[in-house]
Amino acid sequence: MAETMEVEVEAAATAEREATNSVICQLADPEGNPLGAALYLPENASPKELNQVVNKLLSNEEKLPYAFYISDEELVVQLGSYLEKNKVSVEKVLTIVYQPQAVFRIRPVTRCSATIAGHTEAVLSVAFSPDGRQLASGSGDTTVRLWDLNTQTPLFTCQGHRNWVLSVAWSPDGKHLVSGSKAGELICWDLQTGKPLGNPLTGHKKWITGISWEPVHLSAPCRRFVSASKDGDARIWDVTTRKCLICLTGHTLAITCVKWGGDGVIYTGSQDCTIKVWETTQGKLIRELKGHGHWVNSLALSTEYVLRSGAFDHTNKHFASPEEMKKEALERYNKMRGNAPERLVSGSDDFTMFLWEPAVSKHPKTRMTGHQQLVNHVYFSPDGQWIASASFDKSVKLWNGTTGKFVAAFRGHVGPVYQISWSADSRLLLSGSKDSTLKVWDIRTKKLKQDLPGHADEVFAVDWSPDGEKVASGGKDRLLKLWMG
Repeated sequence: MAETMEVEVEAAATAEREATNSVICQLADPEGNPLGAALYLPENASPKELNQVVNKLLSNEEKLPYAFYISDEELVVQLGSYLEKNKVSVEKVLTIVYQPQAVFRIRPVTRCSATIAGHTEAVLSVAFSPDGRQLASGSGDTTVRLWDLNTQTPLFTCQGHRNWVLSVAWSPDGKHLVSGSKAGELICWDLQTGKPLGNPLTGHKKWITGISWEPVHLSAPCRRFVSASKDGDARIWDVTTRKCLICLTGHTLAITCVKWGGDGVIYTGSQDCTIKVWETTQGKLIRELKGHGHWVNSLALSTEYVLRSGAFDHTNKHFASPEEMKKEALERYNKMRGNAPERLVSGSDDFTMFLWEPAVSKHPKTRMTGHQQLVNHVYFSPDGQWIASASFDKSVKLWNGTTGKFVAAFRGHVGPVYQISWSADSRLLLSGSKDSTLKVWDIRTKKLKQDLPGHADEVFAVDWSPDGEKVASGGKDRLLKLWMG
């Protein structure tokens, strides 16, 4: 009897000790939606245990990896250690945000695997195809070059432009490549021969500032793309008939950037300080997003990575038909988007950024301040969790992709940062600068992971292949460089 009594007393004491050493936590998704009720978790719970809890609560048949965040800081230790270090009260409910992680891991690029000469003027744009197997570059020498990534040699030098090639864009089904020049002309290229498909597409009166394709989950095979120009218009073209279908007019100054969103609308950002949202059957203006005090330089969508890569993922799938590709792309898009609306971020000459949910409201969700100079390029991570911004203030900044809250500043460049690109697993960020270097930043540690010198002059263009294997960069030194892990 006494013995049972003793056991019970001990059990009660243990229970009491455990109760005092536990934390009341609320698990939530990145949008802030709670997962189940708040629960008591022991202070010695680490991300490993939290992973088990989330997989169980979500009834995942296949166990998925998650990362956990408390006020935008990743939890990499036991709960207790975190609370102690950050002096957090255990009296309040602690919100822990869970974020699905890429199942695969991308190796950081560490070395230059090839330096390819060929262009006779600065390399102004580089873009990998959606499956990551081909690379196109556009240059001040008026040519587009297609590169064979297996042999790291040129496949074709595509001639036809009469002026600098400012942008190159692959269709998300990988079947088409279009380039735009300083003369305002667009050329569709035959990927088998490197020759233009018909005459240049004319209509724009000034240079092309951006090209974006209609997502493959909305239409397969890909046929329509939109071009934006310094002349203030955006034009929707059909690559098959090579005709301009619709001209989107309404901006009073140059359009600087254009994105074709996953919901089927087109976003244009302009020097008139506005962002316009267009529907694409008649080209009607749906919405105007106002707030910036100066030119809008860059737009990015939370779904951009899946829009760009369409049906292709890191597993090198092959598709029997456009229908199959469309179906796979739609699944990837829906999974990425979840139940939340597509988000848009804009970066401006006014040193600020705005986060929008254009389908929900014409008012910004939040204003993002902190840069000391113009914001040149903005980009969502593939999982939509982060926004990165590149500025002439020589820094790259990291923000929460859902709330727009500032997270970290990456300093190390000694010149303006021109362009950024993400690794497919959202763990690494690449930046290219006027200072002639590329830098790779680690998102978890918020530190420089790799310094990649090698260019002799300003780096204008960088791209990380959608399959995560390679990085390409081009710049004023006329060289195209490929970097590997």
